[in-house]
Amino acid sequence: MKQYALSAAITLPIKLMSGPGILDDLLLVEMSRRNTDLVADLVCQKPELFEELFRTFANNTEPVSRRAAWVIDTVSEKHPELIAPHLLEIIDLLPTFRHDGLKRHSMRILARSPLPSESHLGKLIMISFEWLLETSEAIAAKIYCMDILYRISQIEPDLKKELADSIEWRMNEETAGFKNRGQKMLKKLYFEINNSMKP
Repeated sequence: MKQYALSAAITLPIKLMSGPGILDDLLLVEMSRRNTDLVADLVCQKPELFEELFRTFANNTEPVSRRAAWVIDTVSEKHPELIAPHLLEIIDLLPTFRHDGLKRHSMRILARSPLPSESHLGKLIMISFEWLLETSEAIAAKIYCMDILYRISQIEPDLKKELADSIEWRMNEETAGFKNRGQKMLKKLYFEINNSMKP
């Protein structure tokens, strides 16, 4: 593997950064916001590199796939059209992820993306509930699961009660961050549930 000093990578002109494996080499320079922004800027300027970046992510290899996930998350905020063709594949990959970073960035991407078609919607619902209820899952992933399930409940109202019950079940065991988001979510859910019961 080619070695890059961080300072050299930061100052190397974008137009010179090309060739097979360049993204992996850059991702492995350093795990930092600065390096993530460098690679994200490169991909934004050369969108044809996004496919290589996504393949690195999908390979599910530590630590490079986790770093690729952070870059994909960053790039897709500015250019959601780049991630759009890969959303179903991300859902298919979710059960294979073990690292919190892969889970967090994947769910963050899905939380702001269009909901999938019915065949993948069921998969997304299942894993979102599974991670929301799992004691060992990281708080950030759980919060994005909560957000995804709430969005789905807007088109599948029967999920509202199950989501509210799941949040209630975890409230006493979770962190302050979860409780804060959970209380806000419960307020919205109970308002919608009660309104739906009015004649």
